[in-house]
Amino acid sequence: MKVLLEALLPRLYPGLSFQCVPHEGKQDLEKSIPRKLRAWTEPGVRFCIIRDNDGADCLALKRRLAALCAEAGRPETLVRIACQELEAWYFGDPKAVARAYELNEERFVQKAKRSRFRDPDAITGPAQALTELVKEFQKVSGARRIGPHLGRNNRSASYRMLLTGMDRLRDELNEEER
Repeated sequence: MKVLLEALLPRLYPGLSFQCVPHEGKQDLEKSIPRKLRAWTEPGVRFCIIRDNDGADCLALKRRLAALCAEAGRPETLVRIACQELEAWYFGDPKAVARAYELNEERFVQKAKRSRFRDPDAITGPAQALTELVKEFQKVSGARRIGPHLGRNNRSASYRMLLTGMDRLRDELNEEER
């Protein structure tokens, strides 16, 4: 996730300062949310927590993470869930994948729009599905390769929700600066 965000956010949000704090899995993230949010004292900072869904109930997961943020005194924290895994976002923009791997764009887009992949957020095991289409795909190197090509036009609803939330955070920060 960190590798993708570091390739994506500076391009889509130039001038917006950000810091990605990686965690060692879901439990580590959830355990550290209250502690890290309470300890952060820099004024004017906004927080965004992004986590893979991994088959959980999206709404219940989002509520649980939001409750942890509220418990830490940061109820305004943006919580976003990548459904099911962040690799589903790549299926939302198959042209980005084709460009990243120098594939025939038209042919790859046709494959990625098959009924099995039509709704990127509903794909079971999107990382594995992507490996079936792009043999050399690996999670970290794939994020590094695909991230620079992802744009705003994406069929993944969870990806679009992330950008909508990030747009709001950017606008809030810009408003405070005025």
